[in-house]
Amino acid sequence: MKFSILTTLAAAFVTAVSASPIPNLEARDVYAPPITYPTAGVTWTSGETHTVTWDTSNAPTQITNPIGRIYLRKGDYTTPLILASNFSILDGSAQITVPNVVEGSDYVLVLFGDSGNWSPTFTITGSGVAY
Repeated sequence: MKFSILTTLAAAFVTAVSASPIPNLEARDVYAPPITYPTAGVTWTSGETHTVTWDTSNAPTQITNPIGRIYLRKGDYTTPLILASNFSILDGSAQITVPNVVEGSDYVLVLFGDSGNWSPTFTITGSGVAY
């Protein structure tokens, strides 16, 4: 039986890969702390400063990605606005300034760290910009 160089190389690769040890993958945590402020129905005004809060009481002992970011979402669209970043997800709060955006009652904050979590829906007013 004749083997080509390609067949020989493929067989050698399969042998090497199957003989390689499988890395020990550690269990990954998924930590999505519930946002406690803003609450449903709250109204914020553009330019105001607010402290966004979340519950860290059930945090795991090890968090894969403890660096947090807060994004603003309107309706079905996550805006490119990062309201806060580079804080520890274990801080439980971050101060933000309400941006000058289209007024609406369908805003949500998205808290990213190890995993993402959304706030309840709230309203932003005061920009004078409407759809």
